[in-house]
Amino acid sequence: MRILIIEDDKILAKTVEQCLEKKYDVDHAYDGEEGVLYAKQEIYDAIILDIMMPIMNGYEVLSKLRNDKIFTPVLILTAKDGISDKVKGFRAGADDYLVKPFNREELLVRLEALIRRTNGNYTENIIEYKDLVLDLNNRKASANGKEVLLQGKQFDMLEYLINSKNTIITKEQIFDKIWGFNSETTTNVIEVYASGLRKELKKIGYDGYLKTIRGVGYIWSE
Repeated sequence: MRILIIEDDKILAKTVEQCLEKKYDVDHAYDGEEGVLYAKQEIYDAIILDIMMPIMNGYEVLSKLRNDKIFTPVLILTAKDGISDKVKGFRAGADDYLVKPFNREELLVRLEALIRRTNGNYTENIIEYKDLVLDLNNRKASANGKEVLLQGKQFDMLEYLINSKNTIITKEQIFDKIWGFNSETTTNVIEVYASGLRKELKKIGYDGYLKTIRGVGYIWSE
């Protein structure tokens, strides 16, 4: 899962990243304009947004994203603690609001709840498809009590496909979601990971659900 931090204070941005890095892949933008560019070019599970920033402030970033039909959930993280500030943030399109200085555990819990609530198909960070279970907290997969040994981005790919079941996902969408815009690799890596994922799924009889759409991408479907 990928998070975008839009925060002009680089020290604070690094602190927030350290809170998240065990569970999420994290990108940074250090001003509002850069943040909008990142949010429009990549697919994120959530955005952590400061208000007081150069070029574009947080309210302007929110308005721009929502006007451009980008509905990635946004948690505002700011020193502005007035009721009027919070109201303005929510009216601009924020999904949650946390005041600095913040408690690290509270930030994590709020972010998890925000992603779970927004995606709608997360139940205590568990995804289920028939007897196949993905534990998002521990990044483990199992079927009928037997662990499925997935390596790194194989887990991310399976999570993305199951969440998008019955929908064709292009290689470009998978690449943007999992590897990201700044990755130095190419979309060819997706075939390698898909092949490895299919081999592991075959061991539990689930490889048939992962279908290749030649020249386009993949779909998780019966």
